Amino acid sequence: MKFLGNSNCSINLFQKRLLYRTCILPIALYRFQLWFYNQAPMMYHLKTLEKIQRRVAIWILGAFKTSPLYSIKAIARLVSIKLYLQKLGERSQLQAHKLPPNHLVCSLIYSQLSTPSTHNFISLNSLIYWQRSLIKGHLVNMANRFNKSFPSFSPLHSEISPRCRIINNFSNHFSFNICNKEKDNKYHTHQLDEMVLESLSFSSTTIIASDANIKNNVVTSILYTHMNNRLIIKTIHYVVHITSTEAELFAIKCGINQASNFDNMSKIIVITNSIHAARKIFELLVHSYQIQSAAILSNFHSFFKHHENNSIEFWECPSHLKWHLYNEVNVMECFGH
Repeated sequence: MKFLGNSNCSINLFQKRLLYRTCILPIALYRFQLWFYNQAPMMYHLKTLEKIQRRVAIWILGAFKTSPLYSIKAIARLVSIKLYLQKLGERSQLQAHKLPPNHLVCSLIYSQLSTPSTHNFISLNSLIYWQRSLIKGHLVNMANRFNKSFPSFSPLHSEISPRCRIINNFSNHFSFNICNKEKDNKYHTHQLDEMVLESLSFSSTTIIASDANIKNNVVTSILYTHMNNRLIIKTIHYVVHITSTEAELFAIKCGINQASNFDNMSKIIVITNSIHAARKIFELLVHSYQIQSAAILSNFHSFFKHHENNSIEFWECPSHLKWHLYNEVNVMECFGH
C-alpha cells in the first residue's frame, strides 16, 4: 500500500478506497461470524480493526497521523467497522432462508419444520428462555433473525419460469400507455378521454382506477371499477407496515379479480399514477414484490387463457392532470374515506 501511494504515478483516492474494500477488508473480516455475535467479547477485535481502518484512512487521504479519526473516515467515505459488521452479519443470517427445509441448520433454529414423529429436541425453540440466554453464537442470532423475517420471493416460482412467463406466451395481450412528459398534458388527457369513449361502446370492457398513498404510517388503497359508464364497485383498504407499491399492486390484484369474474369480459383497462408498480408485475428478475406480482400473473394467465382476444391495458394518469375519472380516486384518498 505504501509503495502504491508513494510511486511517481500514484493511484487516486477512489482507487485507494476501492483497493481497500475489495482486497484488504474481506481478508481482515474473514470468518468474523466466529467472534462477532450477541454477548460476545469483541472489544479487542474491534479495536484492532479500528486501528487498521485508521491507517487506511490516513493512507487514502495522505493526512497527518494526528488527524481526528472520525473526520478522516468521513472524508474517505469509510463506514464504521462495527456498523459494517452488523450489516454483513444480518445478511449472512438471512442465508438460512435459502437452505432446504431438511437442512441441519433449519432443524436447529426452526423446530416447526420438523414433523411430530421426527421432533428435534436439540432445537433452539425447544429451550426455555433461561436456557436460550446462556447460549452464545452466530446460530442464536440467526434464529432470532429467522423469526423476524419472512420470504418475499422465490427464484423457482412457477409464474416466472421460462415456460410460463406472460411476456413469452401472451406478449400481445397487454400494453402500457405512458404519459409523455415532452408533450402537453392536454394531449394525454385527450387520449384518456378517447379511451373512455371507445370503451363505452363495448359492454365487455371494464375500467379500473387505482391509487395508494401513505399518511401517518397508514397506507390507503383505493379502487374504483367502472363498466358501462357507471361505477360498479368501490373498494378501500387501510393497511400498516407496507409500502405504497405493495398497496398499489394489491389494489390492481383486487381489480383484476373483480373484473375477470364478470360475464363476457374481454378487455380490462387499469388506470394508475404509479406505472412503475404495474411494470413490477412483468419483471423477470427477483424483487421484493414477487409475491404480489406472482398472484397477479396467475390471474392474468386465467384471464388470457379464457379467450384468445382478452387483453389488459395499463394507462398512466399522473395526479397533476386532474382528469375527471381519476380525480375521484384522489379526492377520496385525500379525505381518507
